[in-house]
Amino acid sequence: MRTPTRLLGTSALAAALLFGGTATAASAAAPASAGSIAAVGDICYSALPAEAHDTLDLIDQGGPYPYPQDGTVFQNREGLLPSQSSGYYHEYTVETPGSDDRGARRIVTGNSTDEDYYTADHYESFDLVDYDC
Repeated sequence: MRTPTRLLGTSALAAALLFGGTATAASAAAPASAGSIAAVGDICYSALPAEAHDTLDLIDQGGPYPYPQDGTVFQNREGLLPSQSSGYYHEYTVETPGSDDRGARRIVTGNSTDEDYYTADHYESFDLVDYDC
């Protein structure tokens, strides 16, 4: 289960994304306006694969993580997530059953507003995790 501060930050960010503008100070420094993240969809927490739930639980616990790359800075080279300074985003592996390597699935988190993004296709697309559905 996610921590309340993460839930509140995600809800505020989701509201900003849906209704335009930026999130308020109560949501802790919003990243961008809705127009700048048109390439990002959303996904219900309940619709995530079980392995993504495991990864989110590990993030909440602070690890340990199964791969040395987990927790490293995600550069957002694809430009699909809101533009932020270097070090804002971090990536974590979501296990892929039957894969002999890390697979394509990841969780990418943002620092300031505790938003979580899921990608099933190795950064080709992202979905903001919605904890309210």
